Amino acid sequence: MVTQIQVDAERPALGRDTPERVLQSIVEGINSGNLDALMTLYEPRAAFAIAPGQLARELPGIRQGLSAFVAMKGTLHLEVTRVLEVDDLALVTGVWSFDGTAPDGQHVHLSAHNADVLRRQSDGSWRFVIDNPWGTD
Repeated sequence: MVTQIQVDAERPALGRDTPERVLQSIVEGINSGNLDALMTLYEPRAAFAIAPGQLARELPGIRQGLSAFVAMKGTLHLEVTRVLEVDDLALVTGVWSFDGTAPDGQHVHLSAHNADVLRRQSDGSWRFVIDNPWGTD
């Protein structure tokens, strides 16, 4: 299964009703620069891989890591390639690329294969437990 993530102006911003929608919400949040809304996609004790093998833990660390992407005012593209769900957990893999501008004005291009773990919440929504954009690299 391959799902191309597109930003759709008709959909409410940053939905969490399925694992795929959470990943679409990451795209929407990064591309719109909405850091506060991005933070709603994470469990309080979640982790975000800010670099391969380097985790930022819990919401303050995740906010700091995501702010680096948002600050580059770029465009994130993401294709979800697989979603594996077991009970209240989901493993989501995909391929992404990001183009933005570094603080020194230089063009930044990043790309990788993500491997993310999400958990279904008591209200039925989904949130990141581990956001690993460098997952399979």
